[in-house]
Amino acid sequence: MTDRKAQFLNVGRRGVLRGLAASGLAATTMPLGSRIWAQSANGGTLRVSSYADIDALDPGFYQNGYNVDVMNCIYSKLVRYVPGREWDWELEAAEEIEQVDPTHIRFRLKQGIMFTGGYGEMTAEDVKFSFERVLVHDSPVKGDWGPLERVDVEDTYSGVIVLSEPFQPLWTITLPYGTGHIVSKKAVMEATEDGGNFGMEPPAFSGPYVLEEWRPNQFVHLTRNPEWTGEAPAFDEIRIIPMDDTKTAERAYEAGDLDFTEITLSSLAQYRDNPPADTTIEEYPSLYYVWLGMNVENPALQDENLRKAIQHAINAEQIIDAAYFGEAEASTGLIAPGLSGHREAPSVPVTGDLDRAREFLEAAGGPPSEPLTIDALNTTVWKTMAEVIQAQLSQIGIQTQINVQDSGSFWTLGMESEGERWKNMQLVLNRFSMLPDPYYATSWFISDQVGIWNWERFSSPEFDELHQQALRETDAEARDEMYRKMQDLMEASGAYKFITHEGTPVMYTETLEPALRPDGRPLFIDFAGSTS
Repeated sequence: MTDRKAQFLNVGRRGVLRGLAASGLAATTMPLGSRIWAQSANGGTLRVSSYADIDALDPGFYQNGYNVDVMNCIYSKLVRYVPGREWDWELEAAEEIEQVDPTHIRFRLKQGIMFTGGYGEMTAEDVKFSFERVLVHDSPVKGDWGPLERVDVEDTYSGVIVLSEPFQPLWTITLPYGTGHIVSKKAVMEATEDGGNFGMEPPAFSGPYVLEEWRPNQFVHLTRNPEWTGEAPAFDEIRIIPMDDTKTAERAYEAGDLDFTEITLSSLAQYRDNPPADTTIEEYPSLYYVWLGMNVENPALQDENLRKAIQHAINAEQIIDAAYFGEAEASTGLIAPGLSGHREAPSVPVTGDLDRAREFLEAAGGPPSEPLTIDALNTTVWKTMAEVIQAQLSQIGIQTQINVQDSGSFWTLGMESEGERWKNMQLVLNRFSMLPDPYYATSWFISDQVGIWNWERFSSPEFDELHQQALRETDAEARDEMYRKMQDLMEASGAYKFITHEGTPVMYTETLEPALRPDGRPLFIDFAGSTS
């Protein structure tokens, strides 16, 4: 087998994020709330929070990381991420896997992985079907498979993934993340007739857990898969509770209703000084990226000078001080420190430049006659950010109105498939998740994503071409420069003001041993009860 560590190309030999994360702080103070813990080292229920409710459980058409958190539990992939402070992968459904040349990956499945519902054993034909259907049905996330041509089946358990050209994100994103999950060909064909999107109704499971119940905006309930033949997970059940506002999750943890949760950066200092009893606090670097986007096709924002005035009027450090209590760093673009393509400095100053902002505004003919709208999620941190931006823009005479949205409404704002709302959207505060390859950041801003996830409707042939070139570029320095140039182009359009990558502090009861990616995202099937 090829050295899997080397497959994480341009991630600094697996461990570029190592050392960026602070060590855990064990709690020794009296409890802030009564904690009820009914979990042993093997059994019980794991209770966790999620920042949004699931809305897509078809891995070929997945949306957002919180869906993948659940898919990781109910399906199997050839390989998966290894928990820890360094990026790596390990075998999951594959018994063997090898990149035999830049465009061919040979795999052999483990025997005895069963699909529920009487759909039989997982075979190479299921792998072929799962991967190719993303292209056949023109999935919005087909870019995750890049130049996939086909999967050749060699025998019941073996096959070869065939690419038309080299694809650098294959080992960092494609195989261990969303579209890498394998579904039952027979089950999906029976459920959908054409093998297309089955949405929120999985016809069969193949992971350690099954979806027992989902109550929208209340909880996701996972239970052990009785047909699972692999290593048994530590917990009988997992209950995931969606909480749009992480402050709510903090209160739920303090009340004893959660065993693990992310915490807000604004609360981090308080929890460091006075954590709940029997609690561990840990800090992880984040790959999220937060920015203010501008819809370039909205009539009020079509003037590039106006957009650049807005860019230069915004001071990211002031936003971070107010919304994150100074517990985050300002970002220089989409790509976090330590990843290929990270920029040392943006072309628009982090702290803004009011004099330049006024010059651009004058060139635009002055401020808009009507207030601009700022759309933001209805949570404390996003409302605070919007209010700071509102005050900053008022300094150059631009008036704004803040529209707060619940998650269900917000995440369809710029999607043409959801109606005409995208036409009225103007300024929007947004945050996307990220994985350890810069491709995952830039892929949402190509021209093909306009009206899907590219809500700014930014379209640049040069950007699109660089994006494609970088996918097959094997020279690390050349690839690094391509991604920096792409971010330069985004910023030059005036449609983006980059703000922060945040951070990922978490807290959990000391009777729990969580399993987290290097960016703090949970890998629930590897969570365990503490034996200490």
